[in-house]
Amino acid sequence: MNPPPASSIRSGSATPPVARRLAVAALGLALIGTSIAQPRPPVSLASDEAAQVDLSPTTWRSAYDEYLARQQFDRDHAGSARGSHGAVTVAYNALAGRAGLEALHRGGNAMDAALVAALTQVALTGGAPVSYFGIVSLIYYDAATGTIHTLDGGWNSVLGEDDPLSIPGGVGFGSDDALRGIGEPSGRTALVGGFLRAVEAAHQRFGSVPFAELFAPAIHVAEEGIPVSEKFAGYLDFRAEDLKRLDETRRVFARPDGSGDLLRAGDTFRQPALAETLRAVARGGADHLYDGPWSERAVAAIQRDGGKMTLEDLRRYTAVWGEPLRATIGPFEIAVPAAGDGGVNLIEAQLLARASGMLDDGHWTRSGVALRKAHDVTQAAFLGFLPEATRANLFPGVDFSPTGRLRPANAERLWKALEAGRSPFRFAVPEALDEALSEPRHSDDVVAVDRQGNMVALTHTINCVLWGRTAIVVDGITIGDPASFQQRQLALIEPGERLPGPTEEGIVLRDGQPVLAFASMGSGLHQRTFQGLLNVLHYGMSVRQAIDTADFFMPETDPRSFRLRMTVPTGRFPRQVLEQSGYAWREHDPAQARFAGEGIWVAISRDPATGELEAASHNRNNSAAVAW
Repeated sequence: MNPPPASSIRSGSATPPVARRLAVAALGLALIGTSIAQPRPPVSLASDEAAQVDLSPTTWRSAYDEYLARQQFDRDHAGSARGSHGAVTVAYNALAGRAGLEALHRGGNAMDAALVAALTQVALTGGAPVSYFGIVSLIYYDAATGTIHTLDGGWNSVLGEDDPLSIPGGVGFGSDDALRGIGEPSGRTALVGGFLRAVEAAHQRFGSVPFAELFAPAIHVAEEGIPVSEKFAGYLDFRAEDLKRLDETRRVFARPDGSGDLLRAGDTFRQPALAETLRAVARGGADHLYDGPWSERAVAAIQRDGGKMTLEDLRRYTAVWGEPLRATIGPFEIAVPAAGDGGVNLIEAQLLARASGMLDDGHWTRSGVALRKAHDVTQAAFLGFLPEATRANLFPGVDFSPTGRLRPANAERLWKALEAGRSPFRFAVPEALDEALSEPRHSDDVVAVDRQGNMVALTHTINCVLWGRTAIVVDGITIGDPASFQQRQLALIEPGERLPGPTEEGIVLRDGQPVLAFASMGSGLHQRTFQGLLNVLHYGMSVRQAIDTADFFMPETDPRSFRLRMTVPTGRFPRQVLEQSGYAWREHDPAQARFAGEGIWVAISRDPATGELEAASHNRNNSAAVAW
């Protein structure tokens, strides 16, 4: 396979020097595959064959080297691939997607491919935006039974934390120092993440290749090492002070010359401690983290920083299987995870789009009226952050329960109230704002489909700004500070309970057959999911066209007036359309979109009649979509 033409990629070394931009960029990371791999004959995996599966990159060296090189470049359009035997797409880092495809090549199924890709993503990023002690949410369509299942591997709060509002920390946007984290590092900001528990549970129920083989590409990445890109060097520079605070963390990211300096662009980043930890998990399962040697060292490290986590917090962690929420949207049915708010937000936005009449106003890239309504619709997701009494006063008669928000009639009542000006959110007129902010989020996506029609979409995250202020690393695994900005959410649950998550992933069915699997991430994940689904389900676009069509980002907020402003990529919207919307806007260089509140949406479509798959990745990073 040849590299993409020069017109389709940008050098990944053009990293802005401003630390604030680096960190906001990291809040929107994800992994995605690219290009079409050479087809191989279909295989079925019998039990004796499964025992012989070898996913080590030493067995697919040429493709490994090719996709490792692809990670140094950013695309300027969506990666896409077609096939009939299987496909994988991830939001960032082409090599992770290609590792997932190799699992399909060797006879694995969609779940195997998704888990391999997700595990590889963490090793490729040094645990900065995602972590083996992070969180994951996934949805799975089982073709053999026609059933859909969800798995919640979200944050557990700490049993001993009875005063979450006093947890120190926070993320500010007034300066680079504030974005790195407010206040002194504190172990109280650590939560119990379920990523590896969920990986284990997902494999036990639906995986087909040996559990240990899921880890082979990640172990290879950690042990052999990968080139340090300009982008990753920038992340290290941004968090340099915190990464040098603890001896173990400093050793992970230090140059091997003994200077004490952190790695630089062009160096080789090796993670031998992580490789050993992953081998231990591959051999003995997730208990190594939750009821074994790692758990003891992790709890000790967290408590040394004043944290309240104990071994009991880790031992009691379980990943939770559940049934999806389902809603009918026109001729389609959308299934989403029931845990958290993301799925409800996603469905409600689709209902509001229809209630508002925006679908009759033309596409938002050609109609200012539709663009304005689209912003009003997607902003409604934040009504959930308002106190219940405030919502009742603003929107009498509107049902804000999860089941209520799935009803078209309720969406119609909510839209009438929003149209009447009852929303607490206000967009500025064109001349108003002069400072932009994004809220802190960062995660990665994987979507995989196999030739049997099994589908999986997952999102996983460390849920903090690049390793977090504490920058704790134990045996190669990063422990973030997600409680440093979720104190209010933690105060709404009991100690030890699960914290709801905002991610949006789902499966779309038509006439009972799955036709689309998707996942999203980034600060503007809600806006991007809204647009991607409408482009495919209402406007009839392919998944590649849906991603390449001009998109708007999460609005910017002025910290003084709290007025909002639209943000869009430079040159993608006609000025007349922006002016017609009546809202203030700011254009951003597409190459720097991740700093501007963009969302990332990746998807795979499947023709139920022919089995043909189309995978599409993001259009502004080193993504890839792979298929065969």
